[in-house]
Amino acid sequence: MPKPAIISFDANAEMEQWPDFPQSEIASGSRAQRGHAWFEDKAIGLTAGIWEAEANISHWMNYPVTEFMLVLEGEVVIVEETSETRIGSGESFIIPKGLRCRWTQAGRVKKFFVILDSAEAAGSNPLKVIKVDPKVQLQPSTPPSQDILHSAVPTQHAHEYFEDATGQFTVGIWDTTGYHRKLLDFNRYELMHLLEGSVTFTDDKGKSQTFKAGETFFVPLGTPNSWKSEGYLRKIYCIFQPK
Repeated sequence: MPKPAIISFDANAEMEQWPDFPQSEIASGSRAQRGHAWFEDKAIGLTAGIWEAEANISHWMNYPVTEFMLVLEGEVVIVEETSETRIGSGESFIIPKGLRCRWTQAGRVKKFFVILDSAEAAGSNPLKVIKVDPKVQLQPSTPPSQDILHSAVPTQHAHEYFEDATGQFTVGIWDTTGYHRKLLDFNRYELMHLLEGSVTFTDDKGKSQTFKAGETFFVPLGTPNSWKSEGYLRKIYCIFQPK
């Protein structure tokens, strides 16, 4: 069985017509939706892909999944009982499972998404929409150990915005100085959206992929790769690390 490979997300990818939202979920506007899942594992409840829909307003609901979203086009407003959060093109956010809210969009919205459909509670207390600030101040984090590096140990920082109740699903910002990591099988599922810098991954067959600022990609668990970045790199991460 072949090992998994890194998936490059394309904002202009062709999408399929998905089943309409049921009438019980949409208060007004279009119930149609389109999308494409680049990754789906029903056994663990993890899906990652692209989605779009025209203007609509949902009924009040308890959000059924935990979802990280990066808005590519349009604007969405998440209405909670005591607040509203507006998310526009280029911005990202998390809705934890169980949040009581209404999804509202005045026009077409396109987004990248990572969904965890799990029986576990979301773990944020109180539940609320979390908007990611890419310029948030970071704190020192633990770098990789020297034994898995071809280079010197880098200096790294992070800020975690969200962690679910199990500690398996996390979202945050991370940065690093340049470094070169040896080839290994990736130990988690991770969507990365690069904010600054670039990185080159090389797999076990010698094939390389380079990603730069503004690009988004997904690394499945078990993907063989080495990491090489020169200079400063900063990213948004969305990780699912099974325990």
